[in-house]
Amino acid sequence: MGKVRDYSKLAKDIVDIVGADQVVNATRCATRLRLVLKNIPENAKEEISQLPGVISVVINGGQFQIVIGQHVGEVYDEFIKHVDVEGIEEEEVPKGSIMNRIIATMSAVFAPFVYILAAAGILQGALILINLAYPAFEKTSTYSVFSFISWAPFTFLPIFIAITASKHFKVNTYIAVACAMALVSPDWTAMASQIADGANLTFLGLPLTQTTYTSSVLPPLILVWLLSYLEKFVDRILPSVIRPLLTPLICIVIMVPITILVLGPISSLAANGIANGYNFLVNVAPPLAGAVIGGFWQAIVIFGVHWGITPVVMANFEMYGRDSFQAFQTIAVVAQVGAVLGVFLKTKQKELKGVSLSAFITGLFGITEPAIYGVTLRFKKPFIYGCISGAVGAIVASFFQPYYFAYAGLPSLLTTVNGISSEIPTSFIGIIIGCAIALVGPVILTQIFGFGETVPAVETVSVDEVAAEEKPAVLETYEITSPMNGKAMALSDVPDEVFASGAMGTGLAIEPTEGKVVAPFDGTVMTVIDSKHAIGLVSDTGVELLIHVGIDTVTLEGKPFTCHVSQGQKVKKGDVLLDADLEQIKAAGLPIVTPIIVTNAFNYEAVEPSIQEDTTVDTVILTIN
Repeated sequence: MGKVRDYSKLAKDIVDIVGADQVVNATRCATRLRLVLKNIPENAKEEISQLPGVISVVINGGQFQIVIGQHVGEVYDEFIKHVDVEGIEEEEVPKGSIMNRIIATMSAVFAPFVYILAAAGILQGALILINLAYPAFEKTSTYSVFSFISWAPFTFLPIFIAITASKHFKVNTYIAVACAMALVSPDWTAMASQIADGANLTFLGLPLTQTTYTSSVLPPLILVWLLSYLEKFVDRILPSVIRPLLTPLICIVIMVPITILVLGPISSLAANGIANGYNFLVNVAPPLAGAVIGGFWQAIVIFGVHWGITPVVMANFEMYGRDSFQAFQTIAVVAQVGAVLGVFLKTKQKELKGVSLSAFITGLFGITEPAIYGVTLRFKKPFIYGCISGAVGAIVASFFQPYYFAYAGLPSLLTTVNGISSEIPTSFIGIIIGCAIALVGPVILTQIFGFGETVPAVETVSVDEVAAEEKPAVLETYEITSPMNGKAMALSDVPDEVFASGAMGTGLAIEPTEGKVVAPFDGTVMTVIDSKHAIGLVSDTGVELLIHVGIDTVTLEGKPFTCHVSQGQKVKKGDVLLDADLEQIKAAGLPIVTPIIVTNAFNYEAVEPSIQEDTTVDTVILTIN
């Protein structure tokens, strides 16, 4: 992954690869650009993964998910300028499985306002700490103001859902919001309270229930989904001259009563039932519940389906004013933070230290995708260490009755204070112990077992000296000579964005004066591309090198090239690898510029190119430390 600041270009590159006409819907979450496509173009995943600024690409839940990190908002803003999702007809949208559509809906609805809920949760946590330090503060009007500010996003959550769901289901946002406002109206809350006290209230002779909709998730979501069908039907049958007035009127007077009479009670019952099923597991076998969530939650995050649990969590808060799922979830998050901390402390690679530190910082705020895709999953072992430590930490915490008493939009170390309550004083203690195990566990495992990196060694020798040794030497400085005669140039000057951006690795390029390509060191041929225009080598000391003759020469189907080696073959420095007919490449209108890339540059402290006007096969072009 390269660094990127030109978000407009990245967005345009993504549109060019997937095709603007293929985009059905585009949403974003904390770290991902989430696309629904009619068809996924061939090689789109691989091509987008190589773009500078892209961490990874995941295809799951009916979505093409592009993991970008903290700058996804800027990329999304630019992306939607190039696509017209509003113009997509319903019949053009690929349906997919029911489960995939549910997951895609949850992601699209909750992701846009998760930071609002996270901010409100942090404010609630801060008030908890202030009250602990200064108990009298809870009785002040200042506390009351901050308290209702912190609860407002949850009280009026159906309105947030109406806004985002209306965009997902392509409904008039103002009609959806008007319906949601009716659900959270204080008047309805008062009527529901009367019913709870025994009053017999009806609507057109049908009995009303005591269900309330503040902080609810499924009722407003289902309301907007059904509204999408009703609105289209009403628009079809009404004359255009009266449509702007009567469509909202008809939709509101139909959807709100239907929700209060039928949809609300049924959907609330479903969410509460699932929540009670989970709570039953917690009550019967707390360690098992902790092990499952602490150990596997981050695996669920990988596939981007983690939003599906939100209705269950919200149902717990609505029914009991507390939730254990987020307590265990926090421990799972902290475990991945501990895993990248372990890598940061263990590695001697400058670049990897920087990536790990950045992922560690974002992980403290509950955003683990950079940690997972940038570090832990990349090396695999740290991810496993995190899962093991998360499971152990959650199991230990389960013996202390861990709960969150305030919702956390992004559970993390910063939100552990949400577990403080005089009602269950052991809760916070359990969460802290669980988080401590989750944080320290991966660090210890990484120090003992390593994390799978290969590190070059520590004494200065030349390539020829390395060849004389029976075993690869431990290197501090390693020099690589040019595989071609010609003129060296900076990688950033290569007329290809992927190479120029550094996304493939660090190196330089040669504008060759002859087509002979020789081995720049003793090693092994890792890869010979079918079209013969590129060769991958690995030196006896572990340096992985890509030699790519020309730009876009894959289109020539190997015609200008004669390859003299095969995959797996051992080579000595100076052995001829291939011959290229440079004139034939030029005649095809393609550049002969040849990038030479260290593809595992992240294993080293530094890869320093040497740009010289006249470069021969004896010229040192790369120095590796």
